Amino acid sequence: MPDHGLLAECVINISDGRSRSTIEALRGAAGTALLDVHSDAEHNRTVLTLGGPLAIVEDAARLVVATAVARIDLRSHAGIHPRLGAADVVPFVPLVESGTTEEDWARVIEARDSCARWAGSDLELPCFLYGPERSLPEVRRSAFRPLTPDTGPRRPHPTAGATAVGARPILVAYNVWIADGSSPDDPDAHPSAPAVARSLAGRLRSPAVRTLGLEVEAGAQVSFNLIDLGAVSVVDVYDAVAAGAESHGCSVLRAELVGLIPEVALRAVPRNRWAQLNLGEDRTIESRLAARGYPIG
Repeated sequence: MPDHGLLAECVINISDGRSRSTIEALRGAAGTALLDVHSDAEHNRTVLTLGGPLAIVEDAARLVVATAVARIDLRSHAGIHPRLGAADVVPFVPLVESGTTEEDWARVIEARDSCARWAGSDLELPCFLYGPERSLPEVRRSAFRPLTPDTGPRRPHPTAGATAVGARPILVAYNVWIADGSSPDDPDAHPSAPAVARSLAGRLRSPAVRTLGLEVEAGAQVSFNLIDLGAVSVVDVYDAVAAGAESHGCSVLRAELVGLIPEVALRAVPRNRWAQLNLGEDRTIESRLAARGYPIG
């Protein structure tokens, strides 16, 4: 098996999930590093998962960010997901089978820092670093006030805002939709689905799980980032939302994996529930990398 060096992914969150031409341009910019694309019109957001040798991922990430900055104008943007900028989040993630070494982390952090320096100078895009120094939620809360950009101008880009560039472990992004339980005859019989989603998000938030409760056209959504896959699984959060929704007279409509899932997290879910939870063998990081000739391990 050839040695491709450190394998990595970059899961870029772009603030456009509606323009077909922009999404196709982003796909083209990602090139052969592209493993997955997930677009959501209500969030007005596209998540591109890039993967492969770190150097290839770095180059592709820069092309995707430059394309987003050139094509997206936040002054006319609307969507339910919080956002800092056109290329909203650019996290670099090491992919190793038996544990990430200090050297691996050092290489990924250098890729992050190099990308932020490039974006700050070449694109005049303010960049905030996250990872060992601070978390992404801290960046969202404090960007520009009082936190100053680590690279680039001190003010937001006039059309592209700012970007959070990170170095982090693997996480799983997952959404669960719930339907309103109130009836036309008695609209006050149960709390609204958005109220239930916000309540559940607050209750389920923990050091291992980041959550948002969002109102969507079909009712509401509890949006998760599972950041400690040894402590919590997809089935845990789905079942918690289902039980919480039912206790308030609501019901689960569907679930959605955003991007890809590591194989170890898939194996933590009983196979007979994969279809219900929007999971499958072909949705793993490992399967997509192997198809590109980059098996992990």
